[in-house]
Order: sequence, then C-alpha cells, then structure tokens
Amino acid sequence: MEKELKGKIYDIQEFSVHDGPGIRTTVFLKGCPLHCPWCHSPESQSFYTQMSYVPLKCIGTELCGECLKVCPSGAASVGESTYSTLYKKDITLAKWSRADCLQCLKCTEVCFPEALVAVGKDYTVDEVIAKLRKSYDYFISAGGGVTVSGGEPLSQADFTEALLKAVKEDNIHTALDTTFFASRGSVEKVLPYVDLFLLDLKHMDNDRHNEVVGVPNDVIHANALFAAEHGGRFQIRIPVIPGFNDSEENLRKTAEFCVKIRDSIECVQLLPYHHYGASKYDRIQMYDPMPADLKPPSDEQMEEYRSMFEGYGLNAIIH
Repeated sequence: MEKELKGKIYDIQEFSVHDGPGIRTTVFLKGCPLHCPWCHSPESQSFYTQMSYVPLKCIGTELCGECLKVCPSGAASVGESTYSTLYKKDITLAKWSRADCLQCLKCTEVCFPEALVAVGKDYTVDEVIAKLRKSYDYFISAGGGVTVSGGEPLSQADFTEALLKAVKEDNIHTALDTTFFASRGSVEKVLPYVDLFLLDLKHMDNDRHNEVVGVPNDVIHANALFAAEHGGRFQIRIPVIPGFNDSEENLRKTAEFCVKIRDSIECVQLLPYHHYGASKYDRIQMYDPMPADLKPPSDEQMEEYRSMFEGYGLNAIIH
C-alpha cells in the first residue's frame, strides 16, 4: 500500500524560490548515483542516513559530553579547546574519527543543542503530504507548488511516483528536479504526475561526463528526448563550471541538444559556478574535491553564454 511505502528524505524546505515557478516547498530525497565534484549538497549523495556535526552549536564536553558516553566504538573523543562565538566562552569540542564511526546515530539522539544531527529520515507519503498541506495556501496564491529533488529522486522511483501522484490529487503544481540518470521505467512512472522537469545538463561528451561525474550521459539524453516526446515540459539547468564544461564547443553542443526539444523547454537557466556548500563537506567529514581558489565565471562571460543560447532560439536566463 502507498501509505506504507517509505522514502529517505534529508530536508523539506519551505518558501523555496529557486526550484521551479513561484513559492514552493522542496522535498529533498537522499541518494544520488552521480558524484559531481561541485555538488553543493554533499549530504544528498549517500543513500544512507548520516551523522552531521556542526561544531558552532556544540556547548562543550565540560557541560555536556553526552555523545562521548553513548558512542559504542570510541569514535567520539575530547577535541580541542576553542572560543565559542555562540556561547561567548571557551569550550572543549568533541571530535570524531570517521573511520571508527559506526553511523549508529546514538550521538544524535542525545545531542540536545543539535550540534549532531541525523541527515536522512524515512517518511511515508502520508507523512510528507501532511507537512506539504500546511503551505498549500502559499502555493495557490503565489503560483507555486511542490518540487521533488535530491540527490536523485528517480533512485527512489516508487516513492517519488506515489508522492507526486498524491500532490497532483490535491491539484498542486509539481516539479521534478532530476539528472534523468534512471531507467526508462522510472521515467514512465512519474511522467503523468510531473508538470515541469528541472533537468541539469552537465557535459555533452559521454567520456568526459563519465570521467568527472561518474556516469555516462547517453541514458540522460535518451530519457530527456523520451519525456519531451511524451508531453514533458522542461526547465533546463546548465551549471557553468570553469575548466569542465565552459568551452564554446561544449556549450554549443549543449544548445544544439536543447534545440531538439525546444518546443518542450520553458527556459534554459545558466548557473554560474559557486561553492557555497563547502562547509557541508566538513560537517559530514567528506572530502571536498573542488579547488578552494576556483573562481566563478565573470558576469561578462555569463552574458556571452546567454547570448549564444539565445542565438539558437532558446529562452536563456542567468540564474
């Protein structure tokens, strides 16, 4: 039964204005088969619930230390002393050996200041819908809706289908933020319940895409063409990553692909590289592969790229 079906979600973000038209609530599902080095949500990549640690919120082992008491593997220990800008005093932080951490999450259960939190929780469709309905008035008045994002939501295709279907039954606009790296069957499942696909195109060369992102792009392109042929509407997103996909040759090939489904595209968003999520890598003790000194493309460069896409008859905007 659908109400027994569960999906692993790492965030439900209200009042989002970047994940489709209008004011929206975005449901972020955990797990992604792609490993984009510039990913601004590294906590979305793993399919498992993870422990995340924000030292700024820690009140210190002197006053608390509960995480040290419950850790079964000794991964948690006394760390360094530091001045807390939040609590205005010197405290001794806890520290973790990620190699020894069992991800049992016991520490997150006893951390009342929420310096330690579990990233990823299992929800039924009914539980998510109950949360979403609290914002429906905003969706209706602001022309918004619900976006299901990730990670890659099609990696949890049954749950994504059931959730989108339930939202559509409430007559709310739906968007699916997807890489389209999924089986054809997964795309067919959700197609009847998606008003707008938010699709990233990262690189047009299959080998280069596979080398950097970790998966080939032929499945992605084939699914996009299939969805367009069957009535899918698109907002194409192109993250412009210096040294990866910002060559004129690649951007022109990207524009040429978009022309194939131009009648299905509402707009092409050019997204200049940023790495605002760098701090998240530290929180889950994950290696950040992007160079710290990599600069985003200039406004002038982005305008040139926008003009190039417009030259192909595409509605291109810089987001």
